[in-house]
Amino acid sequence: MSTLLYIAASLLVAVGIAHSYLGERYILIRLFRRGDLPKILGSAAFTARTLRFAWHITSIAWLGLAGVLVVLAHPPASADALGLVVGCTFLAHGVVALVGSRARHLSWPVFLAIGILAIYATRG
Repeated sequence: MSTLLYIAASLLVAVGIAHSYLGERYILIRLFRRGDLPKILGSAAFTARTLRFAWHITSIAWLGLAGVLVVLAHPPASADALGLVVGCTFLAHGVVALVGSRARHLSWPVFLAIGILAIYATRG
């Protein structure tokens, strides 16, 4: 069964990479060229940055789920290992939101807190 979980994890990694690359190349760039983006918090640039980091956070979530599948491939899955994968996934979310929004989008402290709490709470 672990082979099947590794295959599933590999597919998630591939989908995550493809989602970020193809979405950036074929969807986001074309969307941002339109020039009629709504102005959130006073600028279309903030809107574009928010859409971009939200798009890529989806890919990061899939990479985190791939990590969960890898942990599950090695039973018994420990709370330490699962908490570390989930925590690191949310720390990555927080960093992407922080950098992508230049600290203007309020999701980044929440994502960072989730990451820290998940890791701390599951440490043996």
